[in-house]
Amino acid sequence: MTRTVTPAAEKKERARLKLARIPVKIDNPSEKLPKPPWLRIKLPTAEKIESLKSLLRNNSMTTVCEEASCPNLPECFSHGTATFMIMGLDCTRRCSFCDVGHGRPKPLDVKEPENLAKTVETMGLRFVVITSVDRDDLRDGGAQHFVDCINAVRRRNPQTQVEILVPDFRGRLDKALDILSQAPADVFNHNIETVPRLYKACRPGSEFQHSLNLLQEHKLRHPNVPTKSGLMVGLGETDDEILSVLEALRDHQVDRLTIGQYLQPTNHHIAVARYVPPATFEHYKKQAYAMGFEHVASGPLVRSSYHADKQAAGEAI
Repeated sequence: MTRTVTPAAEKKERARLKLARIPVKIDNPSEKLPKPPWLRIKLPTAEKIESLKSLLRNNSMTTVCEEASCPNLPECFSHGTATFMIMGLDCTRRCSFCDVGHGRPKPLDVKEPENLAKTVETMGLRFVVITSVDRDDLRDGGAQHFVDCINAVRRRNPQTQVEILVPDFRGRLDKALDILSQAPADVFNHNIETVPRLYKACRPGSEFQHSLNLLQEHKLRHPNVPTKSGLMVGLGETDDEILSVLEALRDHQVDRLTIGQYLQPTNHHIAVARYVPPATFEHYKKQAYAMGFEHVASGPLVRSSYHADKQAAGEAI
């Protein structure tokens, strides 16, 4: 995911400073759970990674892969793929699982849509994922900027499919969806993240039902556009709670699903409560398909945009 880099370094809060004001204080255990062997990642050569980073910087872009410390960055970058994060470097939320910095956002970069389109063209992408930080400071939550980016990408890259991974547009749902209807994406993605019981600790400022409503309302407006959502496990939820969330997503007409293992970015973020074994991820997948999801990616290192192109094409991941 990519976002615009401004000339001067932005002042933002991360780790301890970012999480100091969340409503549920984090009281992590003194010892971390040891990582199991199935979470080991094979690192590719640094040459391909540095080449892609250079391309992104030259186009004034960066990625959520970098900012959110995604474990799949080496794999994705080595294959020339990235998920672009737009609308700046600072998020207006303070989620305790996320490594993206919190701060006062800067004005939107009017050159960003075209820079994004040029980057997609240079990379030769046929499928692109665009996401963003939360921008609660904007009257439309950033919906128009998403549309501008979609249109710019399609002008330069008419064969490229676009998936958007949007924030919740808190308090602006109808207005945001009206604007997004000007240029519907090929896939509409919004992450539910975790189970309702853990929202206050993990996702302060967000509401479980509001996220469900966003997904359902987009589907009602655009029945031919696949809806997609993702969640993490290992934050303290139970398997029964996970399955209840999957049922709620299907009840709200969500078509596609990703499930992955939460990994603690820093010692100040909420701790991993459990490492879910691969067999349990397979159980989630079987249950999800039985509920009617058309495509499910479920595994320890799965993330919301991991192999999104393959998922959109219906390929196994």
